[in-house]
Amino acid sequence: MEVALQSSPFFQGVEYLAIFCCGLVGGLAAIRKQYDVFAIIITAWLTALGGGIIRDILLGAVPPVGISDKVSVLTALIAGCVVTVIHVEVGRLRRTMLIIDALALGLFAVNGTSKALMYNTSGLTAVFLGTFTAMGGGLIRDILLNEVPVVIRDRHWYIMPAVIGSMLTVVVWRWRAHATISMRMEIALDVAIVVLVLVLRLCSVAFNWQLPGAVERSQAHLPHRIVLKRHVHHHDGPDTIQHAQVPSTTMDAADEPAPPADPNGEWTVSGPHDHRPRIWKHPATNRCAGCVRRGAFDHMALIFRARPDLRFAAWFLWMTPLLAALSSLRAAIW
Repeated sequence: MEVALQSSPFFQGVEYLAIFCCGLVGGLAAIRKQYDVFAIIITAWLTALGGGIIRDILLGAVPPVGISDKVSVLTALIAGCVVTVIHVEVGRLRRTMLIIDALALGLFAVNGTSKALMYNTSGLTAVFLGTFTAMGGGLIRDILLNEVPVVIRDRHWYIMPAVIGSMLTVVVWRWRAHATISMRMEIALDVAIVVLVLVLRLCSVAFNWQLPGAVERSQAHLPHRIVLKRHVHHHDGPDTIQHAQVPSTTMDAADEPAPPADPNGEWTVSGPHDHRPRIWKHPATNRCAGCVRRGAFDHMALIFRARPDLRFAAWFLWMTPLLAALSSLRAAIW
């Protein structure tokens, strides 16, 4: 089997047009950074063919199309040379460039997914490779120019239409593989998918469609009180020094040390005044000052006792690298 849209000369020409326009956009971005001609041409080439190059490298299809297909390479390089002259006009054709960019998004997603399926990859792998083919060129361009990638900066639908197009392409490819549809029907469905991606991208810009962000919250819901199930015993001995303040045996009442500061209440003194160390206890928790000022590890231990889900998450994070190491060892032995 072959890529359906690349089997038709008309759609092959449309793909070259999309490559040319993507090269114009990439070269224009380099011009705005005031780079030289060589940097402009390289940026245009990587913007137009960068996604396909990385896709072919991941698939093992070497040399990649971005350096082996003469027509595609020359188209991208010519776009970089042309934009150095007509960059003012290209900068004003915002709507036209937006439409062609959306067309290239759908076309690259469909062709990238189809080529990944030609190499007997799974549907999930094909969706990832098709999506990266569609957005990889712009991602490489923004990284080279030290900018936030447009796939993150633009809050309108950009990746989502490409993902939808790649998923639908997998479905159409499966139908064709099982002889459910003919070659002409596959081409027609692929064209419909490209149009769908184009419409979704343009509608998101025109009607300001945006994906929701994080849920707005201002208050954290955590356990208000975590009860320690084991009892803490304070007794005479060296181990009580860290929980107590030991006054002198001849200390007067006026020379007694002040209790620790507490914003929620007053501290009380427990224990004999003659020979036992003095332990300042809080009336609400009935715990000494040393217990209240526990370290971070004790506090996390209390939280893990009260939250079974956190215990499971910690266990999972601990077991994952162990299982991965055992799997690698088994593969190396057997």
